[in-house]
Amino acid sequence: MTAVDEIAPDVFRVSTLVPDLNLQFNQFLVRDDEPLLYHTGMRGLFPQVRDAVSRLIDPAQLRWISFSHFEPDECGALNEWLDIAPLARPVTSEVGAIVFMEDFASRAARGLANDEVLSTGAHRFRLRHTPHLPHGWDASMLFDETSGVLFCSDLFHQAGDLEPLTESSVVERFRDTLDTYQQGPLANYMPYTPNTERYLKELAELKPSVCAAMHGSAYAGDGAAALADLGIVLKEVYGSG
Repeated sequence: MTAVDEIAPDVFRVSTLVPDLNLQFNQFLVRDDEPLLYHTGMRGLFPQVRDAVSRLIDPAQLRWISFSHFEPDECGALNEWLDIAPLARPVTSEVGAIVFMEDFASRAARGLANDEVLSTGAHRFRLRHTPHLPHGWDASMLFDETSGVLFCSDLFHQAGDLEPLTESSVVERFRDTLDTYQQGPLANYMPYTPNTERYLKELAELKPSVCAAMHGSAYAGDGAAALADLGIVLKEVYGSG
C-alpha cells in the first residue's frame, strides 16, 4: 500500500514500503498551478505511485518532474510519467540534463544552473548542484523557498517502516543505516569528498524547516543543525579513509 501524507502546505509525501528491503521509497508531490513531482520511483512501483498521486491531482496535469541524480528510484519511471502527462518536462541539474537526460528521457529536460529558481505558481524552487552528494556527478538538491522544504534525496536515509514526519532527530537512524550498509555489499554508499562539507554548509544556509528524505521520515525542525550533524556522521563513517 502506498501512503499519502501532507508534510507541509500542499507538499505531500507519497511512500511505498518494500518489505524485502525494509525500506520506504518516497516521492513528493507539490500541488500548485504547475504541479511538481520530486522522484519518480522505480518502474515497478509506477502503477502504485500513479494511483496514489491521483488522490491529489489528475496525473495528466503534472508539469515538472524533478530528482537529484540518475538512479532507478530517483528517475527510473520518468518516461512512464511523461507518457501520461503530455505537458510535463524533467527538471534537473545542467549536468544531469546534458549527460543523462538527452539519452534517457523521452522529452527534453530543463537543466537548472546552480542557484537557479523555478516557479510553479505559489512555490519557488531553488536548485543547488551538489556533485557526489549524495552520489553522482549530476547530483543536486531542490529547495522549496515557499514551504521551507528541502528535497534532500538520500541524505537522512533511514531504513524501516517509519512515520511520515517527525520532529525528533533522524540523524542517529541515518548513522545506524550507514553502519549496517558498511557491513555488506552496500558499503561506501556515499562518497566523502573534499567538497562534502562545503555543499552541506551551503544547504544549511537555506535554513530548511523540513528535510524530505527519499527513504524514511521527513524531519521537521532546525534543518541547518540537522545537516551539520549529518555532516559529522558522514565524516566519521566515510571520511577516515
